[in-house]
Amino acid sequence: MMQRIDLRGGLPARAELLRLMPRAAGDVSHAVDAARELVDAVREHGESALRDQAERFDGGAPAHVRVPAAEIAAAVAGLTPALREALDEAIRRVRAASAAQVPAGSVTTLADGAEVHQRWQPMRRVGLYVPGGKAVYPSSVVMNVVPAQVAGVRSIALVSPPQRDHGGAVHPTILAAAGLLGIDEVYAMGGAGAIGALAYGVPSIDLEPVDLVTGPGNNYVAAAKRLVRGVVGIDAEAGATEILVIADDSADPGYVAADLISQAEHDEQAGSVLVTMSATFADAVEAAVPSRVASLGTAARLQAALDGPQSAIVLVDSLADAATVSNAYGPEHLEIQTADDDAVLADIDAAGAVFVGPSTPVSLGDYLAGSNHVLPTGGQARFGAGLSASTFLRPQQVIRYSSDALAEVAPHIVALATEEQLPAHGAAVTERTNR
Repeated sequence: MMQRIDLRGGLPARAELLRLMPRAAGDVSHAVDAARELVDAVREHGESALRDQAERFDGGAPAHVRVPAAEIAAAVAGLTPALREALDEAIRRVRAASAAQVPAGSVTTLADGAEVHQRWQPMRRVGLYVPGGKAVYPSSVVMNVVPAQVAGVRSIALVSPPQRDHGGAVHPTILAAAGLLGIDEVYAMGGAGAIGALAYGVPSIDLEPVDLVTGPGNNYVAAAKRLVRGVVGIDAEAGATEILVIADDSADPGYVAADLISQAEHDEQAGSVLVTMSATFADAVEAAVPSRVASLGTAARLQAALDGPQSAIVLVDSLADAATVSNAYGPEHLEIQTADDDAVLADIDAAGAVFVGPSTPVSLGDYLAGSNHVLPTGGQARFGAGLSASTFLRPQQVIRYSSDALAEVAPHIVALATEEQLPAHGAAVTERTNR
């Protein structure tokens, strides 16, 4: 049974509402100390530390930490036609949607000879993390690589944990997805140590440090990203996945149950939250869960996630209150299945991605919607955004002033510099204008 949080009769103040939101018991902060040890070991000992960590956490060190090109090519050749077709279509759709995320350059003319140019420069080199613990995620290869390529990044390193079932090698489907995208720099490494390797480099395997690290992972990966932030850029501290569904009694309880289950399947700490005005509808959704869970090979993991403190059914008085609850929660994935989806959507301001209507499940976004599935978790959607082409771009302003345009604003610069007691600032202008 999922816990119930009854907020009917009026929502509490925002601070209390934030406190009441269902969250996993263990968060990134609990993993920081362990992650620091692993990152520091890789920084100091490089490849030997990576091999030691692979033995400890992944069931065996790889024969080659950097994957040979022949293995990537063999993985591509080994794809079944159906899987290759699915990956090709996912790549096509994500590439098309990502292209729309590249901002256009612009020029602002403030006066004759006074221009500010806005341009967007791609990162020089990025490192992309693809998880590989409880499942294989070729879709995460697509979601990380494609927007980086669309942004114009030329140097891309991809890392994924070595797999016990594949003799310490990266899962062949991960390699195949990388190969389809033309990525030939792939490393068999995972967890916090892999993040450290990307940030600091490992000379013995020709791994040059990157400028940005992106990609989802467990709490240790997220903690490692927190630790290296400032040495490199990061996309976000992504933790366990989550879904929040806003639904009224016009929705299909079977659809809602299936969608709550779909995200709980990822991890025991995954969060599944239903917000509804109808206790009767909530009962119907809950009744639809057990048979669906029991039919799946991931039943134990599912049950742990649905029974955990991070999952809940929240009862509210209105769809407006449901939107307020959702905004406080800041879900990674938000589904809206109501009699007036657009009205609810208009009230939403905090969500990683929003899936509107009964035919738009989160699973669509995980694979083939064209949207990106690397999204902020743990409430970070209240202030952060999902992975996109713009993640890999740096906005830069280029300023061009003529001598006449500088002379026009010189008195204002001198006045401000004098007020701030920075006379050399003013002098740098009058040196030019007084000649």
